[in-house]
Amino acid sequence: MNPQAKLIFVLSLMLGTTITISSNHWATAWAGLEINTLAILPMISKSHHPRSIEAATKYFLTQAAASALVLFSSMTNAWHTGQWDITQLTHPVSCLILTSAIAIKLGLAPFHFWFPEVLQGSPLTTGLLLSTIMKFPPITLLLMTAHSLNPTLLTGMALLSAALGGWMGLNQTQTRKILAFSSISHLGWMAIIISYSPKLTLLNFYLYVMMTATVFLTLNSAKVLKLSTLMTTWSKTPSLNAMLLLTLLSLAGLPPLTGFLPKWLIIQELTKQGMMLAAMVISLLSLLSLFFYLRLAYCATITLPPHTTNHMKQWHNNKPIHCSIAILTIMSSMLLPISPLLSTIT
Repeated sequence: MNPQAKLIFVLSLMLGTTITISSNHWATAWAGLEINTLAILPMISKSHHPRSIEAATKYFLTQAAASALVLFSSMTNAWHTGQWDITQLTHPVSCLILTSAIAIKLGLAPFHFWFPEVLQGSPLTTGLLLSTIMKFPPITLLLMTAHSLNPTLLTGMALLSAALGGWMGLNQTQTRKILAFSSISHLGWMAIIISYSPKLTLLNFYLYVMMTATVFLTLNSAKVLKLSTLMTTWSKTPSLNAMLLLTLLSLAGLPPLTGFLPKWLIIQELTKQGMMLAAMVISLLSLLSLFFYLRLAYCATITLPPHTTNHMKQWHNNKPIHCSIAILTIMSSMLLPISPLLSTIT
């Protein structure tokens, strides 16, 4: 892709995100979402492969439907209450429609089917944007309207996301699809707590973005798209694979790594709210995700020769690891001791 075109698309992404997260009026929030969608489409389809074109088409259709529902929800609310302010969403039908619209935007179950397919058809760098930055504006809208939305519905969707994200990721061999189902599962943890503690949702999102960025950048650096390729990268970049192991275990939420912090705080808050059953169910469902994280970690680090892959062993790579990957890995695995500071910041 032309560097000038790429710069324009990246600036448009930043502009669209900034407009949405800083707006109070539904029209400007919708405009920001549309700028984001139009900016990411060329980045999905830049390889001109049929799968990329298919991914871009699917992404456009689902996001257009979600944007139409956002407009419909805000217009219905304005018709009944005379309010265009985002925080003044009070009409029950509008709240229901908006919940569906944001679930489609985020890829929250049961509206998650487009996300793995789009991520599979995108390059790893675009997949990183789709999994992180593109989720920030809808999460912001969800935070601003959380007090109006139905907590029972959000809890149901959250548990369904955690279940489907875990189950459907079990038999995947493509790293991008595994990360897509990982994202769906993490969104379940964010959605279940948003009605009770929006700060915890934001903390969970920030840490999720940090850990997912580390995994995507590591895979992109090693040029890994499949598990069979991942099994041969140990000989190529051993230090990078050791970093990947730590980050994957952190994403799984194992102590004493950073990923344990949001799960610990969310379970604690759910217990305080008297939702012991929901806390127990979502904790058990996270074991499904743990399985495929361990599978990725096993393929990355523990499969030393002789192993069963048919791929040729790759030459050792002496190219230095990018400093951003090193910094992100340290943050993805060692922030648990400063958890009191993180909880006060958010």
